[in-house]
Amino acid sequence: MLRFASRPAVIASLLAFPLLSVQSIIATAQNDTTALTPVARQPAIEQIVKEISPARINAYINKLVSFETRHTMSDTVSDTRGIGAARRWIKAELERCGTVKGSPGLAVRFDSYIEPAGRRLTQPTEIVNVVAELKSAVPSDRYYVVSGHYDSRATDVMDATSFAPGANDDASGTAAVMEMACVMAQANYPLNANLIFMAVAGEEQGLFGAAHFAKTARAGKMNIAGMFTNDIIGSSRADDGHLDNTQVRLFAEGIPALADMPEALRTLISTGGENDSPSRQLARHVKAVGEAYVSGFKVTIVNRRDRYLRGGDHIPFLEQGYAALRFTEPNEDFNHQHQNVRVENGIKIGDLPEYVDVNYTAQVARVNAAALASLATGPAAPAQVKIQTAQLENSTSLVWQANTEADLAGYRILWRETTAANWQHSLDVGNVTSYTMKNVSKDNVFFAVQAVDKKGNVSVASYPLPLR
Repeated sequence: MLRFASRPAVIASLLAFPLLSVQSIIATAQNDTTALTPVARQPAIEQIVKEISPARINAYINKLVSFETRHTMSDTVSDTRGIGAARRWIKAELERCGTVKGSPGLAVRFDSYIEPAGRRLTQPTEIVNVVAELKSAVPSDRYYVVSGHYDSRATDVMDATSFAPGANDDASGTAAVMEMACVMAQANYPLNANLIFMAVAGEEQGLFGAAHFAKTARAGKMNIAGMFTNDIIGSSRADDGHLDNTQVRLFAEGIPALADMPEALRTLISTGGENDSPSRQLARHVKAVGEAYVSGFKVTIVNRRDRYLRGGDHIPFLEQGYAALRFTEPNEDFNHQHQNVRVENGIKIGDLPEYVDVNYTAQVARVNAAALASLATGPAAPAQVKIQTAQLENSTSLVWQANTEADLAGYRILWRETTAANWQHSLDVGNVTSYTMKNVSKDNVFFAVQAVDKKGNVSVASYPLPLR
């Protein structure tokens, strides 16, 4: 759906770092061209990816379709039809699969509020998200959120009674999120950060459920280090009939469209970092990890907030200053989106389960699960990363704040040519808080710093701003 909104200045909180007083001695080294270090694959994450089941995803999609319509203003009383029945079933299923002996498992709840009547609501309407939280094994305030929207629509966005199966848009995303939640809860894998699996409502009417959650999170100073939404991930076949089941699009915003630019954002642009926003760094991490664990499947980063002038549930998180991404199939078939089910000129139209490729959906879910597990088990991104600018030199001196993880091994410096989309080189520099790249000029390449734990898990990369 379309959404045009200005971004609050809180985006600056992701980019504005206080000056760091450097006490450690700067290490130096003559650096030859160094190949990018491959992802260190973890057996437990490989098992999580392996457990993702197309059959269960198919069952979830068909169950959601069976409620006939999940329109935001549809029936909330019936046990078999409408959005109320759908959300109660999602909650019950997550509670069932998330109960793990000897483990806290999933903590499942409704997150609800009343949205007043407006352009796409004829009356005040309760918007209910289904939220399942998987807690970290150690005390942590860091969260990662993954969502799909469970509401559906017909051709008329105000039509709350017609059959609106919403199999691809977005039972596919909701089913993927449910499958990830269930598998990761049962894996009982120790996490260093918290995961939230969320089925949100009101997307088709105005991204209502996601906006409520994001605003509440920002007001409560919730540390959401990354957010994914999965919306329309069910079809591998384009409207012209050609098959593409080997990739998924990952939309990642660079510079937000703001009326007033915060100083930190201005600094990012002035140093050439328009392709190094927090969301772009998160997308690079997802691509590297997803492709490492899901063989033969490509994560295609699209350097846009979303599809052209369109939107989804990651946008409210972007508006609140969080790094957020959208997964979507490579080729949409608009005969199977936002359409009344019918036959027209001999062509069957409608968002029906028969047009969903559950094996493809499972591949997208595997990429999500690998990325989430990697993020939640790895260290936090280094904070206060800076490039020293006190003197003119052809070497580059980086400084950063020490991480606090007990299993931290050290740090990795990444760099790439200014015309390259992804990181090309890396160097492990040990457990230090500063490093000088001899004869590698900040004028010619982009840098970032990652934290690395003792198992080889890495954080999202942090782009350095100038230390003046």
